Amino acid sequence: MTINALCTGLTEAEAPTCVFALYAAIVIAVCAFRPVTVAQASVLSLAAAAGGNALLFRQLFDAETGTFTYLLADVPSRRALLIDSVFEQHQRDLSLIRELDLELVASIDTHAHADHVTGSWLLHQATGCAIGLAAAAGADNVTLPLHHGERLAFGERFVEVRSTPGHTDGCISFVLDDRTMAFSGDALLVRGCGRCDFQQGNAHTLWRSITEQIFSLPDACLLYPGHDYTGRNVTSVAEEKAFNARLGGSATERDFVGHMENMKLPHPHKIAEALPGNMRSGKPRQEAIEEAWAPLIRSYAGLPELPPAWVVEHRTQLTILDVRSAEEFNGPDGRVPGSLLLPLPELEQRSGEIPADRPVVVVCHSGSRSALATQQLLKAGRCQVANLRGGLSRWRDEGYPLESATAS
Repeated sequence: MTINALCTGLTEAEAPTCVFALYAAIVIAVCAFRPVTVAQASVLSLAAAAGGNALLFRQLFDAETGTFTYLLADVPSRRALLIDSVFEQHQRDLSLIRELDLELVASIDTHAHADHVTGSWLLHQATGCAIGLAAAAGADNVTLPLHHGERLAFGERFVEVRSTPGHTDGCISFVLDDRTMAFSGDALLVRGCGRCDFQQGNAHTLWRSITEQIFSLPDACLLYPGHDYTGRNVTSVAEEKAFNARLGGSATERDFVGHMENMKLPHPHKIAEALPGNMRSGKPRQEAIEEAWAPLIRSYAGLPELPPAWVVEHRTQLTILDVRSAEEFNGPDGRVPGSLLLPLPELEQRSGEIPADRPVVVVCHSGSRSALATQQLLKAGRCQVANLRGGLSRWRDEGYPLESATAS
């Protein structure tokens, strides 16, 4: 039976998922009879992270500004887009991209935000990705000026750029190629919409943007907003057409404009910082940033970590803190030469024994207990602390020396 035959009767939107599922099943079957290459294993691992789908999707949230950030990745190619990043969440976003082993094609914004600074410049510096924003916004450092109707590809997938001004002149929305989801920024929110009283806002323009560019999508299209402050993270075209109090149901353009022109909202409290920052695409004013004490790698959980290679090279300038039990420390697994033993259950009471004049790298067998110890030390006010990534297990696997109690 052919793939075409198996997929007969499916809709256009369902067919790619069917084909990808079949492809994954065939690869898995073949792998049962011959070794899997690193590249194949990487694709299969990402497919699992994507729930078996050809598209990986993640919705991230910044609680301080109520901002949603969206990660989209084409599983076979591992190429990805990040929509509406937040400057302060750079380490979180970069860690997720690196942990999933993705190639970030572009960091794109739906508009020049007034409530937070984009993380696009930092992501560009870290990954070489493009910086995408509407050409109409006129911001500096944009490497990918976007226009209505353009397609922004990531692997075999793409998003369509739709101009949706009214909240600002430079507002755009992104529509996934199969029109199953769209990212409406601040143009259309869940049961609301962006304000129109500053930054070139115009209620008549926003009415046309929403009704012509967003409400023209299929009713089943899921809409992902730029913000929400009450826990609503997704809606649909059908829902907003029916229930949006400002422009849904039987509301007319006159009703909408009357509503928007009488809201009398205070300005966003971070507008003085956010707008200038976003007109630089998130580039800091001072490029010379104080160098960190080490090339820290932050996990998606937010934990500062260091690889064994760097720790070996700088070991004489560090305190290696082993938080295993005394039995493990003196047992057959060995220990890093010169390390200090403070078992995790005793760490809080004995933390004063840790030298204060040098950075601390915390170790255990796998990196799990040492992760908790690292968090405890950071909360206690120790700034120069990091977890040994992968623990002593990775240290040993990479061939670095361990000593035993007998040898010492």
